[in-house]
Amino acid sequence: MKERPLTITALGWLLIVAGMAGMAFHASGIRQENVLHGDTIWIFTLELIPILAGIFVLRGRNWARWLALAWMAFHVGISLLHSWQELVVHLILLALIGFILFRPKAGAYFRRSEMALSRP
Repeated sequence: MKERPLTITALGWLLIVAGMAGMAFHASGIRQENVLHGDTIWIFTLELIPILAGIFVLRGRNWARWLALAWMAFHVGISLLHSWQELVVHLILLALIGFILFRPKAGAYFRRSEMALSRP
C-alpha cells in the first residue's frame, strides 16, 4: 500500500485532537452530581465520534471518512441555532473536510486500504 497522503494524516490527527479538546472543555463544566446526567453522556458520546473517526481515518477505513463528514455536518446543523458566523465557520470546515477526504488521491488511499483488508 502506498503511503497515506499528508493531508489525511493531518486531518486524522486534528480530528483526534478536536475530540480530546472538546472532552476536556466539557469536562471542566461538569459537577460531581451531574456526571451520569443524560446531557453529559450525550456530549461525551459526540466528542468521542471525532476521536474514533480520526483513528480510523488514519487506518484507511472508508466508513471513517463518512463518519467525520457526518460529525461536521451535525455541527453545521447545530450552528443553525446559533450565530451566522458560527454557521459560516462550520460550513467552511465541512467543505474543507469533504475536499480532503473525498479528493481522488484520498479516495485511492481508502480504496487500497479496504482492498488490503478484504484479501485473505
